[in-house]
Amino acid sequence: MGTEAVLRAAIGEARRVVVKVGSSSLTGPGGGAIDDARLVALVDHLAAVRARGGEVVLVSSGAIAAGLGPMGLSTRPRDLATQQAAASVGQGALVAAYARAFARHHLTVGQVLLTADDMTRRTHYTNARRTLTKLLDLGIVPIVNENDTVATHEIRFGDNDRLAALVSHLVGADALVLLTDVDALYDGPPTRAGSSRISAVLKPEDLAGIEIGGTGSSVGSGGMATKVESAGIAGAAGIPAVLSRLADAGRALAGEDVGTVFAPQVRSKASRALWIAHATTPRGRLVVDDGAVTALTKRRTSLLPAGIVGVHGTFTGGDPVDVCGPDGSAIARGLVNYSSGELPAMLGRSTHDLARDLGAAYEREVIHRDDLVLL
Repeated sequence: MGTEAVLRAAIGEARRVVVKVGSSSLTGPGGGAIDDARLVALVDHLAAVRARGGEVVLVSSGAIAAGLGPMGLSTRPRDLATQQAAASVGQGALVAAYARAFARHHLTVGQVLLTADDMTRRTHYTNARRTLTKLLDLGIVPIVNENDTVATHEIRFGDNDRLAALVSHLVGADALVLLTDVDALYDGPPTRAGSSRISAVLKPEDLAGIEIGGTGSSVGSGGMATKVESAGIAGAAGIPAVLSRLADAGRALAGEDVGTVFAPQVRSKASRALWIAHATTPRGRLVVDDGAVTALTKRRTSLLPAGIVGVHGTFTGGDPVDVCGPDGSAIARGLVNYSSGELPAMLGRSTHDLARDLGAAYEREVIHRDDLVLL
């Protein structure tokens, strides 16, 4: 049995599966309303996983789309406030539809709304994992969505693909299934003559030279690029993924030859490094000199104020920030110990001098090496 066949078989036998479905897959041709037939068909497939003894976490988009019709909107609004209002209207309707569909299989659902902060802040992260694990232990199907009603542009995932990959890591999933309105990853635009389906991505190099498009829906926020990125995040955590269309969900979950399967990679980062690298959305940038770049990348040291030459953005202690070299390219991401208001007065100074002039609290690193991951 070849590597691809082994991967698909593993997905078909996975004990714990995270399934993500996008807005465009759940809505009708014109968008703006949930297609009950599509939703029920998806739930039937997920119930089949439960019937064989598996566990399912569903990451579902659709709250904003479900709210468009009742609000008299035909397309997804562009401004954040209207998006949040639509999510507020649509979230209840979406979960109610899932509850009815799962009840036909005598299954109970539980809603879990997350923001990027819930994956960034260690205590939030632990609480989210505890909640999801308890729901699964109780036999409940968690339905996860980004909390669009309160998320802001600065603290949002932007789409549920990345959220699904992070949830896979969070719950220790055995497989990630990404369902969209395209049947697979292609080596060019699927509508272009001559484009061929890619059945498996076994290593990152397999994606070299492939033209990957963006979102093709008026109701969704993600695109093929985000799905490929999400498969990579899951792969970095050792989790295989398959990308397929909703119509082939049952076959994908059964491990059949549909869509594109992504092989997991050898884990190169510990759990904490994984969530700092992938779960966090940077609130600012610290520009460092060449000496600091060498110290961080070669000697894996902590970041000290002496090597910082610029501070950009607004953030507080504990927020994630990118560390950039003199050319502006991000070389690392970490959780900063000081606010953007405190740091400018500290630049270029040693921690010894800062402690002498400002007090012992300023002898800390700007970012401790345990809170820093190279990108």
